[in-house]
Amino acid sequence: MKYWLLKSEPNTWSWEDQKAKGKKGEEWDGVRNYQARNNMREMKKGDLCFFYHSVKEKRIVGIVEVLNEAHPDSTTDDPRWECVDVVAVMDFPTPVSLDDIKAEAALEEMILVNNSRLSVQPVLKKEWKLICKMGGIKKPPL
Repeated sequence: MKYWLLKSEPNTWSWEDQKAKGKKGEEWDGVRNYQARNNMREMKKGDLCFFYHSVKEKRIVGIVEVLNEAHPDSTTDDPRWECVDVVAVMDFPTPVSLDDIKAEAALEEMILVNNSRLSVQPVLKKEWKLICKMGGIKKPPL
């Protein structure tokens, strides 16, 4: 299993929107960056992802699971763009802000700290565990 971080502007697609989709989940569509698209191509069913509210909030608010691996993005006819389907797993009891992450020395190498613009990025298992702990998750899904 691998771990990831997915960024979304809450006014475009929020954590509440994601949760409202229930067990059927939703496409993580609209990604138009090759590196982010390639990261989605690496995702496998069952991989876990942090759901990150970008722009004004800049914080991790929940966890989603990959339901379906990369397939054509339904929001475009351009075959270069693909997406995965994800389903909400759980809320973060305490959202973890970008400032909190940057303040944690053990996370200084995290991609989010060094390339905060990338909308789909890998997360190391040790980063996953620490951020879950920071967010009040006693037994993180692994």
